[in-house]
Amino acid sequence: MRKILIVDDEVSVRDSLRMIFKKDYQVIMAGSADEAFIKVKSEEPDLIFLDIIMPEKDGMQALKEIREVHPQISVIMLTATKTLKTAVEAMRLGAYDYITKPFDVEELKLIAQKALESRDLRMENRRLQGEVEERYHFDNIIGKSKEMREIYATIRQIAEKNSTVLIHGESGTGKELVARAIHFNSHRKNKPFVAVNCAAIPETLIESELFGHEKGAFTDAQTRRIGHFELADQGTLFLDEISELSLPTQAKILRALQERDFVRVGGGKTISVDVRLISATNKNLEELMARGAFRSDLFYRINVVPLTIPPLRKRKEDILLLAKHFLDKHAGVGKKIILPEAMDILIAYDWPGNVRELENIIERIVVLTTSDTINPDDIPSSLKTESRVELIKLGVLNGRISFEDAEKEFERDIIMEALKKSNFVQTRAADLLGISRRILKYKMDKYSIAEPPEN
Repeated sequence: MRKILIVDDEVSVRDSLRMIFKKDYQVIMAGSADEAFIKVKSEEPDLIFLDIIMPEKDGMQALKEIREVHPQISVIMLTATKTLKTAVEAMRLGAYDYITKPFDVEELKLIAQKALESRDLRMENRRLQGEVEERYHFDNIIGKSKEMREIYATIRQIAEKNSTVLIHGESGTGKELVARAIHFNSHRKNKPFVAVNCAAIPETLIESELFGHEKGAFTDAQTRRIGHFELADQGTLFLDEISELSLPTQAKILRALQERDFVRVGGGKTISVDVRLISATNKNLEELMARGAFRSDLFYRINVVPLTIPPLRKRKEDILLLAKHFLDKHAGVGKKIILPEAMDILIAYDWPGNVRELENIIERIVVLTTSDTINPDDIPSSLKTESRVELIKLGVLNGRISFEDAEKEFERDIIMEALKKSNFVQTRAADLLGISRRILKYKMDKYSIAEPPEN
C-alpha cells in the first residue's frame, strides 16, 4: 500500500487528512518539520502533504531539505492563505502542487492520485535511464581484441568532446552501438539521441524528415512536422548510412552543421540548434568523393574523428566472448553452455553478417535446443564450411587439443582418406601414402580403423 506522510502542526488538520486517505493509503503523520524529516528517512513515503506555516521551521525550508535528499518524493504544499509569490517559490523548490485550506475532498484525492502518478513516471524514467546508461557503458561493447581496445580508448577520449565522428564498418558490426556509447558517456546523455537510417527514407521525404516542414508546405503536409535535427537539439544526431544521401541533401546538411541553424521546408523562420553529429557508413567515402557521389566539403566536416570497427572475421578472439554474452542474453545467465567443439565451428566461420548475424544464430540455437549444452550438431549446417583440419587447428590454437593429439587426428584423417580413395584396398592405400602395407595395418589398429570400416 502507498504511504502518505501528513505534516502539519495542527492535530485537527492531520486527523482530517488521515480520515480522507486511510482507506486507500497507509497514512503517517508528523507535527513538525524535524519530525517529518525523521519520518521521511525511516518510512520512505510516496507522497507528502506539507504545511507551510509551522513553528520553529516552516514548510518551505522543510521542502528544500526533503527535496535535496529525496527528490523522487512528490510534495504537495498546504496553506491557509494562497499568494502567487509563495506558490511560485514552492514550485521552484520542487513542490508538485499547492492547495489551500479548507480542502475540497474530491479535489484533494484527485491531486494526490496525479502526484503519485507523476512520481511513478519519474521513477520509471530514472530506471529506464539507468538501464540505457548500463547498456551503453563501454564495458558492454564486447571484445578483448587489440582493435576493440583501441576503439574503447578512442571513445573515452572523445565522449565528452563535441567533435563530429564518422564510424566506418561493415553491416552488423555495431556502428549504432558505438554511437550510442559515445552519446551516453557524454555530457549530452540526458538529452535526445536521434538515430536516422538514411538508406530507409525516400529521397522525396529526406529533407522533411531531417529538417521538418510547415503545414501546407506540400500536398500531404496537413500539420507542422518537427525534423530530426530539431528533435536532437542539445543531444546527438546519428546519421546511419550517410553515403546514401543525395548531393543536394548533403549540401543542406553541411550548411546546417556550419551555421547551426536551418529552415523547415515551406517555412521562413530560422531555427537554431545545438547538435552533435555522429555519422556511419559501410562504404568508402573517399572512393565516392573521387566519383563525385559524395561532397568533399561534407566529408571533411564529418570526418573530424574517424572510427573503424573491424569485421568479426578479423577479430575472432572476440567471438567466444560475444557468443557467451548472447547466450546469457537469450537463454538466461548460466542456463546453457556451448561445448568447445561447437565453439570451434563458430570461430572458424567468417560471419559476413558480423555481430548481428552471430546474435541471430545464437538466438536461433537457444530457441531450437532443449538441452543445457550446445554441441556441434546444434550449429546450423550453413556455418559448417570449414574442414575438419581447420577445426583441429583451431582446437590446438585455443588450447582445447594438445599438439600431440592433433597430430594423431591428422594422421587418422589422412589414412581414412587414402583408404576411401582406394576402396579400402590396403595395398593401394599404402602406395598412396608412400608406406608399407605392414605399417598401414599397424596404424589402422592403432587408430581403431575397422577393416572394412563399420557404418
